[in-house]
Amino acid sequence: MTAPISFALDDAPLEQVWARLDLVMDPELDEPVTDMGFIEAVSVIRTAPDQNTSTVHVSFRLPTYWCSPNFAFLMAEGIKRQIEVLPWVGQAVVTLQDHMAADEMNAAINAGASFGTVFAELQPDEDLAALREKFDIKAFQRRQEVVIKAMVAMGFLPTEIVKMPRALVETAEFSDPDAARQKTRYLAILDEKHLAPDPRDLAFPTYQGARIDDYAQYMDLLRSVRINMEFSGSLCRGLKRSRYQEADLSGDVPILVDFTAPNPTHACR
Repeated sequence: MTAPISFALDDAPLEQVWARLDLVMDPELDEPVTDMGFIEAVSVIRTAPDQNTSTVHVSFRLPTYWCSPNFAFLMAEGIKRQIEVLPWVGQAVVTLQDHMAADEMNAAINAGASFGTVFAELQPDEDLAALREKFDIKAFQRRQEVVIKAMVAMGFLPTEIVKMPRALVETAEFSDPDAARQKTRYLAILDEKHLAPDPRDLAFPTYQGARIDDYAQYMDLLRSVRINMEFSGSLCRGLKRSRYQEADLSGDVPILVDFTAPNPTHACR
């Protein structure tokens, strides 16, 4: 699979777009769509340098032809929302490629229509607000586990962890790059969900805002969430590699790519 393609007259606008794309998460995995390799191409059309009339085109592609439409919609919506935050962007045009609902999805996202409006017959009871909340909980728990384990590695005991103030985590310096990254993301979700706005608040509340009661049991819960998300992430990456790799599809025995491409003869780029 080739690397994402980018076009622009200069790099500054493009760098800003990629920085915004880094903030768009695969909702199920809590990993940036950029890290997952979902972004296929980005182009910036500068129509008026001093006005917010520039158009940004982003195309993305998911691991399989039948990836859940609601997951795809959340990502497409996130891409459009994050890019249109940029003051010089008049419009972000998002294109989902090689997906069973691509036509409906692209029309809905770029027209500002809701998921329910377009997919009412397919998933009449789908509530994307509830789905977002479900994924927010998992993201919170995954990030929290990393930060807790980093604090434990620094020598803090469970009895100290459960009553630790946010201020102590804010000043902690982690040598592990992933722990440092997740610390920033964890503090951000604490702010977003208003779980610990004050430096004196509990650094590690439950998602419901309560103090951790049974530390060992709670850590088992966080571990199970992480393992499930890591497995799903590995599966997504594997399916994506299999779908877009150069492969000989002439044999009689089906292989993984036969099941992940809508049309096997056009599966490879």
